[in-house]
Amino acid sequence: MADDERDYYVYTPPGYNTSRKYKYPVLYLLHGFSDDASGWIAVGRANVILDNLIARNKAKPMIVVMPLGYGTMDFVRLAWDAWNHPELRDANFKKFTEALLTEVMPQVESEYRINKNRNARAIAGLSMGGSESLLTGLNHLDKFSWIGAFSSGGIPNDFEKDFPALDAKANPQIHLLWIACGTDDHLITINRNLREWLKTKGVNHTDIETPGMHTWMVWRRNLAEFAPLLFR
Repeated sequence: MADDERDYYVYTPPGYNTSRKYKYPVLYLLHGFSDDASGWIAVGRANVILDNLIARNKAKPMIVVMPLGYGTMDFVRLAWDAWNHPELRDANFKKFTEALLTEVMPQVESEYRINKNRNARAIAGLSMGGSESLLTGLNHLDKFSWIGAFSSGGIPNDFEKDFPALDAKANPQIHLLWIACGTDDHLITINRNLREWLKTKGVNHTDIETPGMHTWMVWRRNLAEFAPLLFR
């Protein structure tokens, strides 16, 4: 779908190899623009965060899948100028969703003991990945019931265009819609605008604002606070 060969990283929780019949809930965890599939492990320390949360019984044991977050590599080749090309940006988001749903998810579900029920499936990400989580999750509520967005970037203010069917009728399907941003982040305004729009639509969500800028320190903290809420 994305017209290239790509990798993804998979975190399995402690005990995965010994519990051979149990099927785990899954979190699809997405990186930001300019990063790659290794970002949440190499810099975000997602494996360390999850290991510690699970060891302290603060989070349910879960599988975490971290795919490459570009729908088309043409988008990242333009570097930061890519965001000045709305059509390419939209194509990037659309093709990413298609690749995730039709390639990545079927592949990992065939290779790992993943519970395929939508109630056991979450999606979250930072910056570009936060926008991809919202666009993919909220437009495919038949597949995702837990959605997290950390410092989302790249969605324009025309939310009606990106979420045409979203309204209060979606609330029974959404176990958690968690929208976080640092108060010193340059993306705080768009995140606040999104949350206000959700209120006008009657869509239940959790607003999170913490001190901090557009940095991994904020996103690690977001993951540490978001993961314990999942699959309860």
